[in-house]
Amino acid sequence: MNEDLVHYLITDPDYYSSDETIFEKKLESILSTTHVDHACFRDKHSSNYEALARIFVRVCQKHNIQQVLLNENIALAKELKCGVHLTSKQFELIKEAKQNDMYVVISCHDILQVEKAQKAFVNAVTYSPIFKTPNKGEPKGVPNLKKLLSIFDMNIIALGGIITQEHVTQISKTRAYGFASIRYFLNESV
Repeated sequence: MNEDLVHYLITDPDYYSSDETIFEKKLESILSTTHVDHACFRDKHSSNYEALARIFVRVCQKHNIQQVLLNENIALAKELKCGVHLTSKQFELIKEAKQNDMYVVISCHDILQVEKAQKAFVNAVTYSPIFKTPNKGEPKGVPNLKKLLSIFDMNIIALGGIITQEHVTQISKTRAYGFASIRYFLNESV
């Protein structure tokens, strides 16, 4: 069993709120009660994205989160001196992020994307979806994850539908670097 499994929290305004006060209180509560190693601010539609991102980085730094990342936004990540989690449509931005000494994670959904990410020397990839999750297609499953892990020698983070301790236990029985989730950390902080 992989005892050093990285716990990677990802936010979503549907679960965290776009209200800055509520967002900060919720994040503070989760980080105070739950094990989190890496954290990513992911928000694709709030009009106050930048203000929320600043709160996110400040609260994560207060809680000594190892890697603090912003989803997609290299310019703001550079300004806030944090890492970036790129989407599977942003491979062309890896070089820019690396030139700015950022910790870079990129989302991958197939073996070709993982191979491309490895050649670009990213710090880690997320591979998804592992379990059933809304609007993300057919789950890859743990056997497929294990096969991928046997091919690549890099930091691969399982993502997608990981909401229970049983899911985390299944991931911990692989060579995965970690797991990422939105809902798991919400459940754990209750």
